[in-house]
Parts: sequence; structure tokens; C-alpha cells
Amino acid sequence: MNRNRLLSLLKISLLLFCLIIINSCKDKNSLHEEKIKFWHFWSEPNQRKALNELITKFESENHCKVEVTELSWNDGKMKLMAAFNSNTAPDVLELGSDWVAQFSSSGVLTKLDKDSMNTNKFISFSLAPSTWASNIYALPWVIDTRVMFYNIDLMTKAGLNAAPPKNIDELINYSEKINSLGEVYGIGTNGSDQHRLYKKFLPLLWSYGGEIIDKNGKPSLNLPENVQALETYLQLSRIGIIETQRQIDSYFIQGKVGFWVSGAWLLQKLQKENPNLKFGLALIPGFAEKPSYSFAGGEYLAINQKSKNQKLAQQLIKFLTDGKNIIEFCKKIPEAGFPADSAYFNNEYYKTQTLRLVFTEQLKHSKMTPVHPKWLDIEALLENAVVEALYGRKSAQEALDDAQKESLILE
Repeated sequence: MNRNRLLSLLKISLLLFCLIIINSCKDKNSLHEEKIKFWHFWSEPNQRKALNELITKFESENHCKVEVTELSWNDGKMKLMAAFNSNTAPDVLELGSDWVAQFSSSGVLTKLDKDSMNTNKFISFSLAPSTWASNIYALPWVIDTRVMFYNIDLMTKAGLNAAPPKNIDELINYSEKINSLGEVYGIGTNGSDQHRLYKKFLPLLWSYGGEIIDKNGKPSLNLPENVQALETYLQLSRIGIIETQRQIDSYFIQGKVGFWVSGAWLLQKLQKENPNLKFGLALIPGFAEKPSYSFAGGEYLAINQKSKNQKLAQQLIKFLTDGKNIIEFCKKIPEAGFPADSAYFNNEYYKTQTLRLVFTEQLKHSKMTPVHPKWLDIEALLENAVVEALYGRKSAQEALDDAQKESLILE
């Protein structure tokens, strides 16, 4: 073998050796790369894109891999429960505000340290769902509320001033006048609409001073204030339309409804489907010209108590709930609402959007559902009672009395 050929073979062998070493190092590094599983509900294409950008940033900063799974609101909760029962639950999971108590009271979530999680940065009312037996089991991520939409053209046709009603009596009066125009509806009231109806009824109940859970944690569905609120809800239904949220959103977009309590998603639909509609937003009217409380909802992040990577899981929920990160998500996904991080509650971004400022103000007069491990069962009893009264099968008193009796079985 000549000398040149020998040198060439040696060079090739050395190159192959180096490639083997490099690949083995890559394999070794990949084997030791930390991985974590995260299940969430942001499954729309634009939502997925915005969230994936945050996840990619986290992966880069922490040299890890986040395996993401999208859930549906239709069956996501059942999948989470099944996963916990089969010990296949993810490390980190997203929960709706009214689900947290059911999971935290079951002992499947990691108890979080209040100081290391910096829980004092969150808007105060958002921490209620996070808490069970004086401990924190989830971090609030994003929060939002609902406000009153009103049709300016219908108010004008009915001979009303452009200013929205300031109290419940004015709301009833204005709705009656619009409803009398014919072929339009004074106000929208939710009928049978699972997981949505109670969000429209509770603000009225809170305005009357009612509550669903008493100070001892027991259901109190048939309080006099609650009955009075339901009677008023029935009165409003008779001067408007009873339908699902989706359908009344559609009617409002078409200019057929005078007043309707809805969320930021309706703003997006209006801009897209009927940008010429003259409408305004206002705080939900209460009594003595004071705004009513509105329903506030939110998304929460929790950690599987059996996660084998607690440290990375905690880093992920701290990262995602950091205002500087979630504000970018909210800018891209307006329907997401507001960061629960109070330092970003009045961010300059929201101040540039006049209509969104109404949501900001309403959040100061908002409440979340009571913290109770069987809230979803209580919610179902409440919604059923409202439906029974709406369709005349029972009086307001009878419907809530029967719901209260049924709630005793839950104890």
C-alpha cells in the first residue's frame, strides 16, 4: 500500500471515529434531557401557535423538552380524571377555576409553597379557587369577566338616551321599551345551557345579596335573596328572548337584541361579522346606580402530586404565570382575558383599547364561583332550578326549595 493511500485511510478512520463520538455524546445528552408533560385546553390554531411560542421559549431557557397535549372542553375533565385514576396524568395540567377544588380536595395535586410561588403578586380574588384547607394547590394563569353589551340603534328607536341603564329597574324599563318595538328582543336571557346559565344568573343573585354556599360551606340555594333574584330573572326573560349563549350572541350580532351580558369573544365576532353595528359596553347594572358583581372565570395551572420532576414542573408554572410572559399571550389571543399577575392587570396594552377598559373596570366588581369540591353538582342543581322556573314548571320558590333538598344528598 502506498504512503498516500495509507494517509487517506487514516484520515477517514479518524473522521468516522469523531462522528461516532459526537453522535454518542448527542445520544447521551438526549437521554439526559429533562422532559415534562403538559396538558392544556388552548386548541384553536391561533391559540396553539401563541402558546407554543411560550413553550419554546421555556424549553430554550431551561434546556428541556415539554411534551404538550391539547384537550377539549367537552371531555377534557373526564380525560384528566381517568389519567389520575390510571397513574398516567401529566406533570402539569390546566384546570378551569371551578374545577380546582375537586382536584385539590382529592389529594392528587402538589401543595405549592406560597413564598417560592410568589402568590402575593396575583389579583386577590383569583387565589380563592387555588386554596384548599389553607394550602395553595394551583396558580391563577389568566382571568376574565363578562360585561353588558347594548345596541345603540335599538335604544334610539325606542326613544331612549344613548346612556346604558345604571340599575336593574332601568334595565327592566329599557328592555320593555325595546321589546315593544316588535321583531327584536329587549334582553337576552340564557335558558338551558350547561355550564353557562349559572354564569348569567349569579350576577343578579349577588346583586340581591344572595349566596350559593354559606359560611359553613353548606349549600344555601333557597335564600330569600336568591328567590328574589330568580323572580327578577324570570321577569327579564318575559321581555326578551330565552336561548343559549351562542344563539343570543348571534342575535346580538344581527342587531336583534337590546341588552346582553357576554364576554370578550363577542367583541371579536362583532368586528368580523358586523363591524357596522352601533353598540356599547357597560358595567352590569345593580342597585342604587352601583354596578353588579359579574362572574369572573379563570384558567389555573397545577402539578401532579406524583410527578417525578417536581422542580421542572414548578419552573414551568412559574414561567407561564409570570405577567411578562402571559401578557404576550393575551395580546395575541384577546379572548384569553387578562394576566392574573396584578402587576400587568392595568398594562398599557389594555389602556389603548377603549372597549377592553370596561372589562378592566368590571373585574373590580367580579366574583368567582364558590370553592367547593362538589361545585359542579351544585351548579347543575342551580341551573336545573332556573330552567324549571323559566319554563313555568315551578315557581321561583318551589324550584329553589327543591334544589336545596337535593343538595342535601351531596353532603
